[in-house]
Amino acid sequence: MKRRLLTGAMLLAPAAAQAHFNIAEAPIGRTDLPWWNTRWHETLAQRDAHPNARIVWLGDSITYYWQRQGGHGYDDIKPIWDKYYAPYGALDFGFIGDTTASLIWRLDHGQVAGLHPKLTIILIGANNFGRPHWDANMTAPAIESVVANTHKRLPDTHILLLGVLPCIRGAWVDEQTQATNAALAKYYDGSQTVSFVDLRHLFIENGKVDAGLYVDPRLTPPEPALHPNREGMTRIAETLAPYVRKYAS
Repeated sequence: MKRRLLTGAMLLAPAAAQAHFNIAEAPIGRTDLPWWNTRWHETLAQRDAHPNARIVWLGDSITYYWQRQGGHGYDDIKPIWDKYYAPYGALDFGFIGDTTASLIWRLDHGQVAGLHPKLTIILIGANNFGRPHWDANMTAPAIESVVANTHKRLPDTHILLLGVLPCIRGAWVDEQTQATNAALAKYYDGSQTVSFVDLRHLFIENGKVDAGLYVDPRLTPPEPALHPNREGMTRIAETLAPYVRKYAS
């Protein structure tokens, strides 16, 4: 899917002329935020130090959580990473708060330059439904753009695209999450280069999202369930293990 940059001329154009512009697909950097800029350069250094990584994870804070060592057991997640992904020299390119737009910016600015992973795992979209309030009609094609951009830069990798994870942030977010995942499942059905996996079933108990599988409700003060805890991340890793063995070994 071809993406367009927002220009001054477009800003002044009639609404009808902008009808096909999707800001969720526009490359939006966050280098004005010092902590984000530090993380950006940190990941570039990791990229350069590990050119033979067989797995690359691309995503937001949920992906970043693979490195979490909270000290409470339930939030000690890095051991799961060390067991399932470290043996492949995997790289974790997760950024707190990133949307599809910021991940596209990172890809455009060299996030995976010089790498040749056998498997790239993408988990993005949850933040689109937060402050930006980009719905499924914007988010699904934006995720498709992330995948296309990744494939362009890593033509020999297999892409394992994960559905947006379920959370407890309100009915609208849940509706958009399920609609986005349904659209992606349909779009990538039969693809030879992209495997789409919806992990929603891992987090559902008696028809509802199980808050006990998330870190956030146990924070002080508690926050809405969004980031899986050790058990939740273990379920993800075990579910993805057959794909890792097939494509990264």
